[in-house]
Amino acid sequence: GDGCGHTLLTPHSGTLSSKNYPGTYPNHTACRWRLRAPPGTSLLLAFGDVDLEPSERCTRSSVLLADPQAGTAYGPYCRNAVPATPLLVTNSSSVTVLFNSSSHRSGRGLLLSYATSQHPGRGDCPLETPLPGLPGVCFSVYCPAGCKDIEGDIWGNPSQGYRDTSVLCKAAVHAGVVADELGGQVSLSREKGITLYESAFANGLHSKRGSLSEKRLLFHRGIFSCHLPLPACDDTLEVAAFNASSWWHEVDVLGEDQAWVAERAALDSAGHSWAADPSSEAAWLELDLGTRRNVTGIITKGSSNHHDYYVRSYRVSFSRDGKNWKPYRGSSGQEDKVFEGNSDSHGEVFNAFIPPIAARYIR
Repeated sequence: GDGCGHTLLTPHSGTLSSKNYPGTYPNHTACRWRLRAPPGTSLLLAFGDVDLEPSERCTRSSVLLADPQAGTAYGPYCRNAVPATPLLVTNSSSVTVLFNSSSHRSGRGLLLSYATSQHPGRGDCPLETPLPGLPGVCFSVYCPAGCKDIEGDIWGNPSQGYRDTSVLCKAAVHAGVVADELGGQVSLSREKGITLYESAFANGLHSKRGSLSEKRLLFHRGIFSCHLPLPACDDTLEVAAFNASSWWHEVDVLGEDQAWVAERAALDSAGHSWAADPSSEAAWLELDLGTRRNVTGIITKGSSNHHDYYVRSYRVSFSRDGKNWKPYRGSSGQEDKVFEGNSDSHGEVFNAFIPPIAARYIR
């Protein structure tokens, strides 16, 4: 319907909003979402925002939830008839959400997320507030699918952590601990804040540069205990050998030859990087890790050595023997995943592999 805004629905969780959210929702629109959970589970709905222009019995604009299995309905809701609690626990695996608007002047509209009874943690990715507790306290929360594009800011990056005023589940996507298209359980701890949070572009999201905060959020991969050391999941893997489809032999202004060979692709190499021959098509760079390893992500950077070179987007394939290759398709498993790369030759861009890749060769 023409009243539908950001929508991402999966069998276990999702996020939806009215059109233009958080700007004013349009006049004379309607939208209908059908939420379905696996049989034997029930839906938990979290109202992130219900800001519809008030009217008697919510006749101008309304949100109505229908539970066909139980034969019950919730609402209608608007600004003068809001839900009694931000979290609605149903006894049904199927709920229909109806949004309607007529002529009105103001209102942000609707923002709603949901999860199944298998994941009873927080489903309110749009409504994150500073978490309660003391420094070092551990949390495990469930982030619904679709939090990447909700309204709200994040400050920080995967390595140093995030300012505690950041939208929690959006920061989890940026950190690469959960895939936005699926959602999932997130483990994090709340630690002492730092003076400055550096911005970064990671997993398709820009974070902001933030000032001092009293607390910060640190995300962790896998299940961990506050009383045990965190597993070393983010160590840089050693590359035994580099290979490439081609490389560029540059003749510089002094007439000297510079070879932009595959070995120059190591991230910390001084000077110029690897570059394919300018006439080549479908260029590739191959990394031999020496043995089969668990690869959780990749960092790319351009070459600012005399040339403003960088890669805007790329695909990844992997192999156990260097002969038979499989394309990486991410958590959806339907199409080859295209990673968003760099927008300049200076900054580093991190992309997570969710699920990780188990292979010796990466291309």
